[in-house]
Amino acid sequence: FTTKQKAGKIVVSVGLAILTLFSYSIITNRLLRPLERKYDTFEIESSSVVSETENKSVIKFVVVLGGGHTSDPALPLLSQMSIHPVVRLMEGIRIYRKFPGSRLLLSGGGAFDPISEAEVMARVAREMGVPERDIILESKSKDTRDEALFIKPMVGNEPFVLVTTASHIPRSMALFRKLGMNPIASPVGHSIKDRQVLRLNSFFPSTGSIKNAELAIHEYLGMAWAKLRGQQ
Repeated sequence: FTTKQKAGKIVVSVGLAILTLFSYSIITNRLLRPLERKYDTFEIESSSVVSETENKSVIKFVVVLGGGHTSDPALPLLSQMSIHPVVRLMEGIRIYRKFPGSRLLLSGGGAFDPISEAEVMARVAREMGVPERDIILESKSKDTRDEALFIKPMVGNEPFVLVTTASHIPRSMALFRKLGMNPIASPVGHSIKDRQVLRLNSFFPSTGSIKNAELAIHEYLGMAWAKLRGQQ
């Protein structure tokens, strides 16, 4: 073998080894769980939430962050959205209904799509009975940092419920707080669940574990980048 061939062989071997490790849930769960469990589930009836907000009527905004969509008129609206924003939106609507007088702030730009993600979510919300007057759109953002910047003038210093995927909530909370806002975390769509009984498939590789590793690495890199830029 030439030096280049040996180097290539090493790179391929290391890559396969990492991929194999990430295919086991016992490895990826340790990466993703600290992100997903950093903030407790938002419980409206819990004393801690009532104490933090003083009164339920204090919550004027329920903010739902976007997570990707592809406009395709041939598909149902929910099928045009990625799975994460679907779960976020359902939770956002549930919480909104628990706070009379609150408004649903839907965030997400269009990037290269002619229709913004915020508008797609709004269409779903309207079909689920949320009145037009209670929906606010932020449709210019391209990433989470943008969402925080554009949402700030909309909510000011008011405390608000921030709904996003559990793995995404630590980075989102840090970005919003850095700008002086007062978000209350509402993580949803947890990938890691504490099972009461250990299943046999926990000991076998799976593509789901690789996906969880991708989620975790994306968030850790995002937090590192934000810290380098002084955004957290």
